Amino acid sequence: MSKISSFILTSRLKEYAKSIGFQDVGISKSKSLEKEALELEKWLRNGFQGEMSYMERNFDLRIHPQKLHENTKSIISLSYNYFKEESQEDDLEQIKISKYARGRDYHKVLKRKLKLIIDWLKKEVGDVSARGFVDSAPVMERVWAEKSGLGWVGKNSLLLTKGVGSYFFLAEIFVDIELEYDHSVKNYCGTCTKCIDACPTQAIVAPYVVDSKKCISYLTIEYKGNQLPAHYSENSQNWIYGCDICQDVCPINARARQHVEPDFKDKEIFSNMTRSIWENMTEEKFNEVFHDSPIKRTGYKGLMRNLEFSKQVKS
Repeated sequence: MSKISSFILTSRLKEYAKSIGFQDVGISKSKSLEKEALELEKWLRNGFQGEMSYMERNFDLRIHPQKLHENTKSIISLSYNYFKEESQEDDLEQIKISKYARGRDYHKVLKRKLKLIIDWLKKEVGDVSARGFVDSAPVMERVWAEKSGLGWVGKNSLLLTKGVGSYFFLAEIFVDIELEYDHSVKNYCGTCTKCIDACPTQAIVAPYVVDSKKCISYLTIEYKGNQLPAHYSENSQNWIYGCDICQDVCPINARARQHVEPDFKDKEIFSNMTRSIWENMTEEKFNEVFHDSPIKRTGYKGLMRNLEFSKQVKS
Protein backbone atom coordinates (compact mmCIF):
# COMPACT_ATOMS: atom_id res chain seq x y z
CA MET A 1 0.00 0.00 0.00
CA SER A 2 1.51 3.33 -1.03
CA LYS A 3 1.91 6.19 1.45
CA ILE A 4 -0.72 8.27 -0.39
CA SER A 5 -3.27 5.45 -0.43
CA SER A 6 -2.48 4.73 3.23
CA PHE A 7 -3.19 8.37 4.08
CA ILE A 8 -6.45 8.36 2.13
CA LEU A 9 -7.59 5.05 3.64
CA THR A 10 -6.82 6.28 7.16
CA SER A 11 -8.72 9.53 6.60
CA ARG A 12 -11.74 7.72 5.19
CA LEU A 13 -11.62 5.14 7.99
CA LYS A 14 -11.77 7.86 10.63
CA GLU A 15 -14.56 9.62 8.78
CA TYR A 16 -16.60 6.42 8.56
CA ALA A 17 -16.08 5.52 12.24
CA LYS A 18 -17.30 8.95 13.32
CA SER A 19 -20.29 8.68 10.98
CA ILE A 20 -21.53 5.63 12.92
CA GLY A 21 -21.19 7.33 16.30
CA PHE A 22 -17.62 7.11 17.50
CA GLN A 23 -16.38 10.27 19.17
CA ASP A 24 -12.76 10.05 18.12
CA VAL A 25 -10.35 7.69 16.35
CA GLY A 26 -6.57 7.36 16.70
CA ILE A 27 -4.10 4.87 15.27
CA SER A 28 -0.84 3.58 16.71
CA LYS A 29 1.83 1.29 15.38
CA SER A 30 1.76 -2.22 16.83
CA LYS A 31 4.75 -2.95 19.04
CA SER A 32 5.63 -4.74 22.27
CA LEU A 33 4.87 -2.80 25.45
CA GLU A 34 8.11 -3.36 27.36
CA LYS A 35 7.91 -0.27 29.60
CA GLU A 36 4.23 -0.87 30.34
CA ALA A 37 5.00 -4.52 31.16
CA LEU A 38 7.26 -3.42 34.02
CA GLU A 39 4.59 -1.06 35.37
CA LEU A 40 1.92 -3.77 35.18
CA GLU A 41 4.19 -6.27 36.94
CA LYS A 42 4.77 -3.79 39.77
CA TRP A 43 1.03 -3.12 40.09
CA LEU A 44 0.30 -6.85 40.27
CA ARG A 45 3.09 -7.48 42.80
CA ASN A 46 1.47 -4.89 45.05
CA GLY A 47 -1.77 -6.86 44.88
CA PHE A 48 -3.72 -3.87 43.57
CA GLN A 49 -5.74 -6.14 41.27
CA GLY A 50 -7.66 -7.65 44.21
CA GLU A 51 -9.85 -10.54 43.04
CA MET A 52 -9.39 -9.64 39.36
CA SER A 53 -7.23 -12.68 38.69
CA TYR A 54 -7.78 -12.26 34.96
CA MET A 55 -5.33 -9.35 35.14
CA GLU A 56 -2.61 -11.87 36.00
CA ARG A 57 -3.45 -14.27 33.17
CA ASN A 58 -2.31 -14.00 29.55
CA PHE A 59 0.40 -11.50 30.44
CA ASP A 60 2.19 -12.03 27.10
CA LEU A 61 -1.00 -11.30 25.19
CA ARG A 62 -1.32 -7.94 26.92
CA ILE A 63 2.24 -6.97 26.08
CA HIS A 64 2.63 -8.39 22.56
CA PRO A 65 -0.26 -7.51 20.20
CA GLN A 66 0.86 -10.01 17.55
CA LYS A 67 0.29 -12.84 20.03
CA LEU A 68 -3.32 -11.75 20.50
CA HIS A 69 -3.97 -11.25 16.79
CA GLU A 70 -1.41 -12.61 14.35
CA ASN A 71 0.45 -10.15 12.09
CA THR A 72 -1.06 -7.07 13.72
CA LYS A 73 0.58 -3.98 12.26
CA SER A 74 -1.80 -1.21 13.36
CA ILE A 75 -4.02 -0.68 16.37
CA ILE A 76 -7.09 1.49 15.84
CA SER A 77 -8.34 3.05 19.09
CA LEU A 78 -11.84 4.48 19.25
CA SER A 79 -13.80 6.38 21.89
CA TYR A 80 -17.58 6.51 22.33
CA ASN A 81 -19.33 9.11 24.48
CA TYR A 82 -21.70 8.03 27.27
CA PHE A 83 -21.89 11.21 29.35
CA LYS A 84 -25.24 12.11 30.95
CA GLU A 85 -25.79 15.71 31.93
CA GLU A 86 -28.08 15.03 34.87
CA SER A 87 -26.46 14.79 38.29
CA GLN A 88 -27.40 12.31 41.00
CA GLU A 89 -28.69 13.66 44.29
CA ASP A 90 -26.60 13.63 47.44
CA ASP A 91 -29.44 12.24 49.55
CA LEU A 92 -29.35 9.29 51.95
CA GLU A 93 -32.60 8.01 50.46
CA GLN A 94 -31.29 8.13 46.89
CA ILE A 95 -28.91 5.45 45.64
CA LYS A 96 -26.33 6.11 42.92
CA ILE A 97 -25.25 4.11 39.87
CA SER A 98 -22.42 4.98 37.51
CA LYS A 99 -23.49 6.81 34.34
CA TYR A 100 -22.05 4.14 32.05
CA ALA A 101 -24.28 1.39 33.47
CA ARG A 102 -27.70 3.00 33.10
CA GLY A 103 -28.41 2.03 29.51
CA ARG A 104 -27.87 -1.01 27.31
CA ASP A 105 -24.69 -3.05 27.74
CA TYR A 106 -21.98 -1.10 25.91
CA HIS A 107 -20.20 -4.32 24.90
CA LYS A 108 -23.11 -5.24 22.65
CA VAL A 109 -23.47 -1.75 21.22
CA LEU A 110 -19.81 -1.18 20.38
CA LYS A 111 -19.06 -4.70 19.13
CA ARG A 112 -21.78 -4.28 16.54
CA LYS A 113 -20.22 -1.00 15.41
CA LEU A 114 -16.70 -2.46 15.30
CA LYS A 115 -17.99 -5.16 12.97
CA LEU A 116 -19.33 -2.45 10.67
CA ILE A 117 -15.87 -0.87 10.54
CA ILE A 118 -14.15 -4.19 9.87
CA ASP A 119 -16.64 -4.97 7.08
CA TRP A 120 -15.98 -1.49 5.66
CA LEU A 121 -12.22 -2.11 5.74
CA LYS A 122 -12.59 -5.40 3.91
CA LYS A 123 -14.61 -3.73 1.18
CA GLU A 124 -12.00 -1.00 0.82
CA VAL A 125 -8.85 -3.11 1.07
CA GLY A 126 -9.91 -6.65 0.25
CA ASP A 127 -7.85 -9.31 2.01
CA VAL A 128 -7.45 -7.85 5.50
CA SER A 129 -7.36 -9.61 8.86
CA ALA A 130 -8.86 -7.60 11.71
CA ARG A 131 -10.20 -8.26 15.19
CA GLY A 132 -12.24 -5.92 17.37
CA PHE A 133 -12.12 -5.64 21.15
CA VAL A 134 -14.44 -3.99 23.67
CA ASP A 135 -13.12 -4.50 27.18
CA SER A 136 -13.33 -8.26 26.65
CA ALA A 137 -9.76 -9.49 26.06
CA PRO A 138 -6.26 -8.87 27.47
CA VAL A 139 -5.82 -5.52 25.73
CA MET A 140 -4.18 -2.54 27.46
CA GLU A 141 -6.75 -0.21 25.98
CA ARG A 142 -5.75 2.99 27.75
CA VAL A 143 -2.12 2.49 26.77
CA TRP A 144 -3.00 2.12 23.08
CA ALA A 145 -5.49 5.00 23.23
CA GLU A 146 -2.80 7.24 24.73
CA LYS A 147 -0.28 6.19 22.09
CA SER A 148 -2.83 6.93 19.37
CA GLY A 149 -3.40 10.47 20.62
CA LEU A 150 -6.93 10.06 21.93
CA GLY A 151 -5.87 11.61 25.23
CA TRP A 152 -3.62 10.99 28.21
CA VAL A 153 -3.94 8.74 31.25
CA GLY A 154 -4.89 10.92 34.20
CA LYS A 155 -4.03 10.61 37.87
CA ASN A 156 -7.21 8.58 38.42
CA SER A 157 -5.86 6.09 35.80
CA LEU A 158 -8.62 6.94 33.30
CA LEU A 159 -8.07 8.34 29.82
CA LEU A 160 -8.71 12.09 29.63
CA THR A 161 -9.27 14.12 26.46
CA LYS A 162 -8.94 17.90 26.43
CA GLY A 163 -12.21 19.58 25.51
CA VAL A 164 -14.09 16.28 25.87
CA GLY A 165 -13.49 14.76 29.30
CA SER A 166 -13.33 11.11 30.29
CA TYR A 167 -16.91 9.85 30.06
CA PHE A 168 -16.38 7.56 27.09
CA PHE A 169 -15.88 3.90 26.35
CA LEU A 170 -12.78 2.65 24.56
CA ALA A 171 -12.63 0.03 21.83
CA GLU A 172 -9.87 -1.27 19.59
CA ILE A 173 -9.36 -2.96 16.24
CA PHE A 174 -6.15 -4.91 15.61
CA VAL A 175 -5.45 -5.04 11.88
CA ASP A 176 -2.70 -6.52 9.69
CA ILE A 177 -2.20 -3.49 7.44
CA GLU A 178 -0.13 -0.36 7.92
CA LEU A 179 -2.03 2.90 8.35
CA GLU A 180 -1.03 6.48 9.10
CA TYR A 181 -0.06 6.72 12.76
CA ASP A 182 -1.01 9.43 15.22
CA HIS A 183 1.10 10.89 18.02
CA SER A 184 0.54 11.06 21.75
CA VAL A 185 -0.68 14.33 23.24
CA LYS A 186 0.37 16.44 26.21
CA ASN A 187 -0.70 15.50 29.74
CA TYR A 188 -2.76 18.42 31.07
CA CYS A 189 -3.24 17.19 34.66
CA GLY A 190 -0.48 19.48 35.90
CA THR A 191 -0.51 19.93 39.67
CA CYS A 192 -4.23 19.16 40.01
CA THR A 193 -5.09 16.49 42.61
CA LYS A 194 -8.88 16.86 42.74
CA CYS A 195 -9.52 13.22 41.86
CA ILE A 196 -7.10 12.01 44.54
CA ASP A 197 -8.52 14.35 47.17
CA ALA A 198 -12.16 13.51 46.40
CA CYS A 199 -11.93 9.71 46.53
CA PRO A 200 -13.75 8.78 49.76
CA THR A 201 -11.86 5.49 50.17
CA GLN A 202 -8.40 6.83 49.19
CA ALA A 203 -8.20 4.31 46.37
CA ILE A 204 -5.82 6.50 44.33
CA VAL A 205 -2.77 5.62 46.42
CA ALA A 206 -0.41 7.68 44.25
CA PRO A 207 -0.82 9.77 41.10
CA TYR A 208 -1.77 7.36 38.27
CA VAL A 209 -1.96 4.37 40.64
CA VAL A 210 -5.26 2.89 41.85
CA ASP A 211 -5.54 0.17 44.50
CA SER A 212 -8.60 -1.70 43.25
CA LYS A 213 -9.23 -3.22 46.67
CA LYS A 214 -10.15 0.23 47.95
CA CYS A 215 -12.08 1.39 44.89
CA ILE A 216 -15.89 1.67 45.14
CA SER A 217 -16.29 0.60 41.50
CA TYR A 218 -14.27 -2.55 42.10
CA LEU A 219 -16.00 -3.37 45.37
CA THR A 220 -19.52 -2.97 43.97
CA ILE A 221 -18.85 -4.85 40.71
CA GLU A 222 -15.85 -7.18 40.81
CA TYR A 223 -15.62 -8.11 44.49
CA LYS A 224 -17.53 -11.33 45.21
CA GLY A 225 -17.40 -11.51 49.01
CA ASN A 226 -20.53 -11.46 51.13
CA GLN A 227 -19.11 -8.86 53.48
CA LEU A 228 -17.87 -5.56 52.10
CA PRO A 229 -14.87 -3.87 53.78
CA ALA A 230 -15.56 -1.11 56.28
CA HIS A 231 -13.83 1.50 54.13
CA TYR A 232 -16.62 0.98 51.57
CA SER A 233 -19.64 0.69 53.81
CA GLU A 234 -18.60 3.74 55.83
CA ASN A 235 -17.75 5.88 52.80
CA SER A 236 -19.94 4.60 49.99
CA GLN A 237 -21.81 7.90 49.51
CA ASN A 238 -24.73 5.71 48.31
CA TRP A 239 -22.92 4.25 45.28
CA ILE A 240 -24.24 0.73 44.74
CA TYR A 241 -22.87 0.02 41.25
CA GLY A 242 -19.71 1.73 40.11
CA CYS A 243 -18.65 5.24 41.08
CA ASP A 244 -18.17 8.52 39.16
CA ILE A 245 -16.64 10.67 41.89
CA CYS A 246 -13.12 10.98 40.44
CA GLN A 247 -14.61 11.88 37.06
CA ASP A 248 -17.24 14.26 38.41
CA VAL A 249 -14.62 16.42 40.14
CA CYS A 250 -12.15 16.40 37.23
CA PRO A 251 -11.89 19.85 35.59
CA ILE A 252 -11.36 18.17 32.21
CA ASN A 253 -14.99 17.01 32.35
CA ALA A 254 -16.29 20.59 32.53
CA ARG A 255 -16.84 20.41 28.77
CA ALA A 256 -18.38 16.95 28.63
CA ARG A 257 -21.53 16.90 26.52
CA GLN A 258 -24.67 14.74 26.60
CA HIS A 259 -24.37 11.57 24.52
CA VAL A 260 -26.74 11.00 21.58
CA GLU A 261 -26.71 7.18 21.52
CA PRO A 262 -30.28 5.79 21.84
CA ASP A 263 -28.99 2.53 23.35
CA PHE A 264 -27.44 4.47 26.24
CA LYS A 265 -30.69 6.12 27.24
CA ASP A 266 -31.54 5.46 30.90
CA LYS A 267 -33.74 2.46 31.55
CA GLU A 268 -37.09 3.39 33.02
CA ILE A 269 -36.15 2.08 36.46
CA PHE A 270 -33.66 4.94 36.84
CA SER A 271 -36.46 7.49 36.88
CA ASN A 272 -36.79 6.69 40.59
CA MET A 273 -33.64 6.05 42.59
CA THR A 274 -35.37 5.82 45.97
CA ARG A 275 -33.60 3.20 48.07
CA SER A 276 -36.75 1.41 49.29
CA ILE A 277 -37.92 0.69 45.73
CA TRP A 278 -34.62 -0.95 44.83
CA GLU A 279 -34.42 -2.89 48.09
CA ASN A 280 -37.82 -4.45 47.36
CA MET A 281 -36.82 -5.59 43.87
CA THR A 282 -37.25 -9.35 43.31
CA GLU A 283 -34.69 -11.48 41.54
CA GLU A 284 -37.21 -12.08 38.77
CA LYS A 285 -37.59 -8.33 38.29
CA PHE A 286 -33.81 -7.86 38.35
CA ASN A 287 -33.35 -10.43 35.57
CA GLU A 288 -36.13 -8.86 33.53
CA VAL A 289 -34.81 -5.30 33.79
CA PHE A 290 -31.07 -5.90 33.59
CA HIS A 291 -30.77 -8.81 31.15
CA ASP A 292 -29.05 -6.51 28.62
CA SER A 293 -27.38 -4.18 31.11
CA PRO A 294 -23.83 -3.97 32.54
CA ILE A 295 -25.47 -4.29 35.96
CA LYS A 296 -26.12 -7.98 35.35
CA ARG A 297 -22.39 -8.47 36.01
CA THR A 298 -22.80 -8.03 39.76
CA GLY A 299 -25.91 -10.24 39.85
CA TYR A 300 -29.00 -9.89 42.01
CA LYS A 301 -27.27 -10.99 45.22
CA GLY A 302 -24.41 -8.63 44.61
CA LEU A 303 -26.72 -5.68 44.08
CA MET A 304 -28.70 -6.47 47.24
CA ARG A 305 -25.41 -6.77 49.17
CA ASN A 306 -24.32 -3.36 47.89
CA LEU A 307 -27.64 -1.80 48.89
CA GLU A 308 -27.42 -3.21 52.39
CA PHE A 309 -23.83 -2.11 53.02
CA SER A 310 -24.27 1.33 51.50
CA LYS A 311 -26.66 2.16 54.36
CA GLN A 312 -23.70 2.48 56.71
CA VAL A 313 -22.77 5.97 55.63
CA LYS A 314 -19.98 7.63 57.54
CA SER A 315 -21.24 10.59 59.55
